[in-house]
Amino acid sequence: MAEGNLTDTIAAISTPVGEGGIGIVRISGKDALEIADKIFISPRGLKPSGFKTHTIHYGTVTDKDKLIDEVILAVMLAPKSYTREDTVEINCHSGIVALRDTLEIVLKCGARMAEPGEFTKRAFLSGRIDLAQAEAVLDIIRAKTDSALKIGVNQLKGFLSKRLNACRRMLIDMLSQLEASIDFPEEEGMSLDFNKITGLNIKVGSILDDLLDDSRLGRVFREGVHLVICGKPNVGKSSLLNALVRKERSIVTSVPGTTRDTIEEVIDICGIPVKIVDTAGILEPKDLVEKKAISRSKQEINSADLVIILFDGSSKLSKEDYLLINKLKKKKAIAVINKSDLRQKVERERILKDFDIVVDISARKLKNIGLLEKAITGLIYGGIIINPESVMVSNLRHIQLLLKAQKNIAQIQKSLDNKLSVEFIAHDAREALGFLDDILGKRFSLDLLDKIFSEFCIGK
Repeated sequence: MAEGNLTDTIAAISTPVGEGGIGIVRISGKDALEIADKIFISPRGLKPSGFKTHTIHYGTVTDKDKLIDEVILAVMLAPKSYTREDTVEINCHSGIVALRDTLEIVLKCGARMAEPGEFTKRAFLSGRIDLAQAEAVLDIIRAKTDSALKIGVNQLKGFLSKRLNACRRMLIDMLSQLEASIDFPEEEGMSLDFNKITGLNIKVGSILDDLLDDSRLGRVFREGVHLVICGKPNVGKSSLLNALVRKERSIVTSVPGTTRDTIEEVIDICGIPVKIVDTAGILEPKDLVEKKAISRSKQEINSADLVIILFDGSSKLSKEDYLLINKLKKKKAIAVINKSDLRQKVERERILKDFDIVVDISARKLKNIGLLEKAITGLIYGGIIINPESVMVSNLRHIQLLLKAQKNIAQIQKSLDNKLSVEFIAHDAREALGFLDDILGKRFSLDLLDKIFSEFCIGK
């Protein structure tokens, strides 16, 4: 986006297009009120430019003499708005025609179409939020579970920024002492307090370590877990999928091979978004369709974060069972013995030999489904106790920059331990500070901003 365009007045539909109660057309910029004056008619003949900030008003949107819609118009004057610019939000009846016609008249009166994420981009460039908070907006929009939403909201509130700014202050304190020592080596009283430098470095390192320790789970909450259910035909894979999603998502019959393709569903298991894939049974294909279905099942298993291998507890292990057992030896997997409501014939000892976690269920009768969910989350969490109020980094860009800063902090400690030149310590401190500034947006390129905000929807 060209920098000059940031002075334009922009507009976009800020709600999903479709039938609903309300649809919003948002206008932001220096001409927002002037445009609203041209198209909004109040029953009392008042103009939006005369409205007080943070007030809402009933009226109609018209194109000359043509009535477009009855609306509620909200006015937020600079700097107390999302973008810190004059902002008008027109609440229309949600429908393709009403929203489209309202946006068209707004554009005809002088606004231009907003680019993806441009409202939030302006909020960042105006200093209302930092870059980490701006990126949290997208995490909130894309959150699939309450836990993922909580992480995004905490970051938008500035929880992560507060920790990083604390690190910045300590690094700046270190650098002020280090650079004074370098620039004025002969000055009286310029001797470095290495104990203080070491203490500050340890504190910064501790904060970065804590943030990175939780980042793996942060990524899990943000992006979810790819879980695949596999097993021989007619073992109950589709029944298990239906039990986990709490609805009939897959067709269940007594005919082997009913599932001819992979079936996907995203569900919330203890706060974690889990994409569950029900695969076709592993068997000898009889036709081209079955061959492709089995090939896709194998691809899903190979790419899975976690695999549930399902066994039929009412029958002995078969050739297909052993084939899957061997295939999953290097995968993170849970063995599930289905049909526990029937007489058990399966060789449990053989299953226990290859799998650390074995859960007995009856998918048809919904027995022990909760126990299986606990086993799934136990593997994902890896024994880590989650504090819902903790700062959890989930953004890959942030994680990569934190890792670089962490490396600099470790190098500073080595330099201090080995009594290396102060210039080496200052260099690493400056680099670490720069990486934190990259996260917060205290230094950035327009290319980076375009890349980040291009992922947003147009109206945000």
